[in-house]
Amino acid sequence: MWRLEYPWLLAAAPLALVAYRWLPPYVQGRGALRLPFFDTMAELTGKAPTRPGVQASRGQLWLNVAVWLLLVLALARPQWVEPPLTHNEPMRDILLAVDISQSMDSDDFRDAQGRPVSRWDAVKAVVADFIDKRADDRLGLIVFGTGAYPQAPLTRDHASLRLLLDQTAVGMAGPNTAVGDAIGLGIRMLDSAQERDKVLILLTDGNDTGSAVPPARAAALAAEHHVTVHTIGIGDPAASGDDRVDFDTLRDIASTAGGQFFQARDRTALQAVYATLDRITPREVKTLRHQPKHDYFWAPLGLALCLLALWHGLAALGGRRGGNRAAARANMHTKEDAWTST
Repeated sequence: MWRLEYPWLLAAAPLALVAYRWLPPYVQGRGALRLPFFDTMAELTGKAPTRPGVQASRGQLWLNVAVWLLLVLALARPQWVEPPLTHNEPMRDILLAVDISQSMDSDDFRDAQGRPVSRWDAVKAVVADFIDKRADDRLGLIVFGTGAYPQAPLTRDHASLRLLLDQTAVGMAGPNTAVGDAIGLGIRMLDSAQERDKVLILLTDGNDTGSAVPPARAAALAAEHHVTVHTIGIGDPAASGDDRVDFDTLRDIASTAGGQFFQARDRTALQAVYATLDRITPREVKTLRHQPKHDYFWAPLGLALCLLALWHGLAALGGRRGGNRAAARANMHTKEDAWTST
């Protein structure tokens, strides 16, 4: 749409009428010979010379009015404003840390049709659904086993994130479980983020068996760096050895880092956990609006200059033609006088 950046400047338009009505006319100074019998000579020759002053020209008057109005319009700065462009920026970063140790290959979960599936297949399906629901957040993926590795950086390209999740397989990070290292890696990845809320969702089916940083220390560091850690424990707490999931440690991690602990024994419970996480971490975005503007003050300004150039060009052309006619008449009179004298 069209608009004026400074519409109040249009109030200056009547100033031209005020100046024309009340300011004294401009009189150009000229050299002249003063004769006491000037009026007598004019009466005898029948001429009616003009008096000094401003010669009225209706064309010149309308030109001045048009040029003044165009200049006022240019000063008011006409603009074409395009429809607003909106851009949503996320206000929350969420890292998903998932355990891909060897125990995640156990077939003790069931899919939607009731068929037995591995823990990792069930987790992957639920995590993919969670990713689809968080369209406005930046999400990242950490996988951990014996070590912790960034599988996907924080990104809003969720299609690529889903692809990297699909390509993740059990055992890629080693057979053990490094919960503390996964939390430490998540802290480093979130430290560089500028968003207000930083969340780490950690899922494991075992207990920490080889972290360089103990889980309790990693949770304390997360709290110091304002990273909220939610923990999810799946698997059998009554199992022995590395397959035993340590719910107490996961509960302490969540408590220290300001998050919540969840227990999921099957796929349905796991879906409920991620639905709860989706609810307690609501999507927040910052909407940025911008309206592109294109200035067109040059259009009335250019038109005013063109009118002035055209007017003065025509005036100069008319003056030259008049001078040529006067010279031709003078030359003709000279020839007639010469012919008469002969």
